[in-house]
Amino acid sequence: MVKGRQPGDELRRQILILSFFNGLLKVTNTKSGSMTSQTETTDPLREWRDSAPYWAKHGATIRAMFAPLTEALIEDTKIERGHTVLDVAGGPGEPSLTIAQTVGESGLVTCTDAVAEMVGAAEAEARARGLTNMKFRQCTAESLPFAHNSFDRVVSRLGAMFFPDEAFGEILRVTRPGGRLGFVVWDKSELNPFSYLVTDVISRYTEVAPVDPNAPGAFRFAEEGKLAAALKEAGAIDDSERILKFDLEASISPEEFWEMRSSISDTLRAKLATLSEADRLAIAEEVKAAVSSFFPNNQMKFPAQMRIVTASKPT
Repeated sequence: MVKGRQPGDELRRQILILSFFNGLLKVTNTKSGSMTSQTETTDPLREWRDSAPYWAKHGATIRAMFAPLTEALIEDTKIERGHTVLDVAGGPGEPSLTIAQTVGESGLVTCTDAVAEMVGAAEAEARARGLTNMKFRQCTAESLPFAHNSFDRVVSRLGAMFFPDEAFGEILRVTRPGGRLGFVVWDKSELNPFSYLVTDVISRYTEVAPVDPNAPGAFRFAEEGKLAAALKEAGAIDDSERILKFDLEASISPEEFWEMRSSISDTLRAKLATLSEADRLAIAEEVKAAVSSFFPNNQMKFPAQMRIVTASKPT
């Protein structure tokens, strides 16, 4: 245990970050300093539970938005029929649910997350879809409850930016020799208007705190080669990295976009609650004006840029 760190601190941090939605939610919160402020986040588990109804409400929209990431992750990690796959920080089910269809009945996908409610949501969605080739476990990325060499492939979509360094060695431990690892992470904020347009507006109404580029955060691995270096340090080989440019698309209006963004983040909801009604209305109008050019025909379409990093476990 790191000196000064209390039992459960790492679990609390993983509860806050290890889920499908974190790549989305943390983008909103980074500029406002929530990642560096311990006083603003006193009970992450409660915050996730409180936000659960909003995730459920907007789940279909978010799944559609990030579907291109799942497709690219499957392709780059070379996931095939019959593979056993571990999804680390799978949140309420993606990319696990899509991967389960790829590996077929002869394969198996294990979906994990640090938050029990997330795991339960993923399991419920799998049942609704009639998927029988999935398992579910609540756990953190740095403490995976699986035997050595258990999986052909291990993936994480928009989760690796928040993992403690020791998680990458743990991920390699449970990967079979010759198996592949695949991660999707955000590229730089300034390349993603979905990120910076909202945070620019929010920052005019809240105090902006500096963000440590090496601390867990949405853009921690935006620099080329940074995640690959972490994987190599853990023992991975044959690393590869590429840029994925795509459109974040959904059949929602600017008004629906702001309703989604302002509700699914507990931190943002809390910040808005401290402001006057006039300021909240002003923020809503400013956000809608800022994003308006990305809603042709009243449909959301943001250009986006991510990084896909893959590697292998030595044989």
